[in-house]
Amino acid sequence: MAANHALGIVFGALLVFVGLSEITGIARRMKFGGTVAWLAGALSGFLGGLVGNQGGIRSGALLGFDVDKRAFVATATAVGLIVDAARMPTYFATQGRDIEAIWVLVILATAGALVGTLFGERLLRRIPEQLFRRVIAILLVTLGSYMIFFG
Repeated sequence: MAANHALGIVFGALLVFVGLSEITGIARRMKFGGTVAWLAGALSGFLGGLVGNQGGIRSGALLGFDVDKRAFVATATAVGLIVDAARMPTYFATQGRDIEAIWVLVILATAGALVGTLFGERLLRRIPEQLFRRVIAILLVTLGSYMIFFG
């Protein structure tokens, strides 16, 4: 349990660092490419798998690439869908009865995700690129701080 907490603190500190790097402008001078991009992707997947919070570290890694907000969201969504599709068979095999018992909640959550996606796509068009990156950075600092203090 202590190792888990320590890992959460390290992971949280990394998220805070990435978020603050974006806010201060340091991240714009450290763009990923080539081997560094591959290493960042592997490291983000590894750390996300260890801690169980892949979205945060994936967003942090994506900030290191020069992609616009639509590509950022599309990439994060596609990777998330692939990861979820890979782990769903395990969930159904090990917890199928528990999932079946809350099928109404699962359907409502799925519908909420679809509605949120449609709403989010329209909202994304209206947000300037710079504001989008700043919001992502603030969310990373917030998530990282939470993990440091409560994770």
